[in-house]
Amino acid sequence: MEYARVGDLNMCYELRGEGPPLVMIMGLTASMDWWDPWIADELSKRFRLLMFDNRGAGRTETPEEGEFSCAQMADDTAGLMDALGIERAHVLGVSMGGMIAQELALRHPEKVDRLVLCVTFCGGKNTVYASQEVLAKMADASGTTDDFLRRILSIMFPADWLEANEPHFEEFKERYLRAPCTPHNTVRQFMGTAKLDTYDLLPTITRPTLVMCGAEDVLIPPENSRTIAGRIPGAKLVEFPGAGHGFQSQMPEEFVRNVREFLG
Repeated sequence: MEYARVGDLNMCYELRGEGPPLVMIMGLTASMDWWDPWIADELSKRFRLLMFDNRGAGRTETPEEGEFSCAQMADDTAGLMDALGIERAHVLGVSMGGMIAQELALRHPEKVDRLVLCVTFCGGKNTVYASQEVLAKMADASGTTDDFLRRILSIMFPADWLEANEPHFEEFKERYLRAPCTPHNTVRQFMGTAKLDTYDLLPTITRPTLVMCGAEDVLIPPENSRTIAGRIPGAKLVEFPGAGHGFQSQMPEEFVRNVREFLG
């Protein structure tokens, strides 16, 4: 892992693999450690991956003052690409990362080749939000770290998959504990997603776009992916039956296959 100065940030990033550049943008509170290791290894066989910690996440050094927005984090991403000499890249964003990727395609279209938007929404009045029960689980920081992480994973994955894949908990816990997000930055990132509203501008995105989601996602319901795919001209929509918000970890082979086929 290395660092690059981008505006008011000292951004932590990693470059891995060979081939066309692929910028991978993680979601709410997540560091680059949250990327499934097998997925990163497989994609790095075909692409030069740029993974990094967003503003306020992981090891990226962020000022304590000020609010966040997805547009601001898109500018951070563009600035990191400039700092590393990456003029244009495929862009893949998951959850909040998909919101940042939308803003990147809108604000810096010259930097985006193909766009992959996963389990995300466009914000505003056209968004289908999670239930109050799910939001309450997200906000509940009580108990031990294990208690907290089990609540988060119960939102990310269907119960039967979690029960059948218990080792995933310990593996995710180890990656989570490497660089957890502070409560202050968690709130700032969450409020940044609440400001997003790209619905009216989505038809102006001209880059080839793949939209993917889990059909059983309770955190960002699949109706949101259908809306985005319907607004971006020519976008392809892929839904994964039986999968939740963390569909890429549930079905990693199918995820990687769809990404590879779409990016060529």
